[in-house]
Amino acid sequence: MPTPASFELPERVLQFGTGVLLRGLPDYYIDKANKAGTFNGRVLVVKSTSSKGADAFDKQDSLYTLCIKGIQDGKQEVSYHINNAISRVLAASSNWPEIMNAAHNPELSIILSNTTEVGIVLSNDNVNDAPPASFPGKLLAFLYERYRHFKGDDQKGLVILPTELITDNASKLKGILQNLAKQNALGPEFEGWLLQANDFCNTLVDRIVPGKLPAAQQQQTEQELGYSDELMIMAEPFSLWAIETDSPRVHERLSFAQIDKGIVLVPSIEKFKELKLRLLNGTHTFSCAAALGSGFQVVKESMANQTFCTFVKNLMRNEIGPSILGAYIEPEDVAQFANSVIDRFSNPFLDHRWENIALHYTSKMNMRNVPLLKKWYSKNAAAPAYMAFGFAAYIKFMDSSLEEGKYFATIGGQHVALQDECAPALHEYWKDSTTVVSKVLGEDSLWGMDLRTFAGFEQTVSDYLQQINAQGVHQTIEKLNAEWQVEY
Repeated sequence: MPTPASFELPERVLQFGTGVLLRGLPDYYIDKANKAGTFNGRVLVVKSTSSKGADAFDKQDSLYTLCIKGIQDGKQEVSYHINNAISRVLAASSNWPEIMNAAHNPELSIILSNTTEVGIVLSNDNVNDAPPASFPGKLLAFLYERYRHFKGDDQKGLVILPTELITDNASKLKGILQNLAKQNALGPEFEGWLLQANDFCNTLVDRIVPGKLPAAQQQQTEQELGYSDELMIMAEPFSLWAIETDSPRVHERLSFAQIDKGIVLVPSIEKFKELKLRLLNGTHTFSCAAALGSGFQVVKESMANQTFCTFVKNLMRNEIGPSILGAYIEPEDVAQFANSVIDRFSNPFLDHRWENIALHYTSKMNMRNVPLLKKWYSKNAAAPAYMAFGFAAYIKFMDSSLEEGKYFATIGGQHVALQDECAPALHEYWKDSTTVVSKVLGEDSLWGMDLRTFAGFEQTVSDYLQQINAQGVHQTIEKLNAEWQVEY
């Protein structure tokens, strides 16, 4: 249980959002650091929508249980943590004067946000509104209030850490704030303070936080722990918070970073973005149709199958990993991240459905995996077997039927509704099965290039599609694994 002294720690962090990702990742780290006596600060949370939803925080003194469940280093982990990082939750709509008053707090040093990818957008906010409509508008009003209160003191700037899942999140937020400051005619002195006194750090967050437990699990967990908790959430063991900075000032203010190896402060977060995008997201996408074609519905189920698990391991370790090795990604980086992906995919407490992973399948293949093909062929002359199989399984999955204006795939005994903007085009290509591979791979509008230009790729994909049609997906994977003869 939290100590009485922990409730008296000063508010050092202003957080926009009460979402489960923030509570399961940054707030987890802050609480862990507080318990170790290294940060000694709490979080004031701004709820942007309305006062509704803050009631549970009020009733529970903002305490909540984080249930960490999953696989780490090949072993099952289950642990429970009572988090006392949050001091209070204020609604922007009804508590704006109190929120603005927090700008006067000399102890405040950090701002966190997770307002979804649509939150970081330029609007026509007036900073004098109470409150401004958008998140950037609210943040600018807060910073301007702090600037005025401390009379432009350069030592009273803040470290701003957006965790929205967009590229260069902090850089984009900073640009929006600059434009808003000009729109609101806040003056060159403030604009200078905004850029010089504050540190905007691009970040990458990576942790699956499903949030609230299913009702039966919630009830069972509460019985085991001996208390009820409306705010209880679950998270996987893996956690990563990569923060881009080379500033000593930022390192000093983010003292909680030393408490967990999942927090990394680095001059560039490109390595972590590439590892996540290719080894985690890319593997998901290359494996999705293969899993559905094998009859699997959820990820953990497929990873419990030795044949499919070997397929995933070979895909990552023999093809994706070597493709992304370069100036800033070492073999050790690939090995460690690939091992963590195996643990995460195997998590018995998560029901991650392959059908959901298949949403917008074609665009995911283009964004995540076409660049991998380019990287592979920059280093190799022969076609990558596992990537080619992934493409063959994808093409097979997109062999759809049109039912009442919607496209459905029937594969592995499953009838899946396709939510893919390219489903109509591939439906047309499948009207001639003898040319479907050539047409799909050669379609520039799908991939931004002609994938048939990669040596041997079209033939390899065609061969695997023929095998899938003749033997089924799972048997083709077994044959593919046998050809590689790699065991783990």
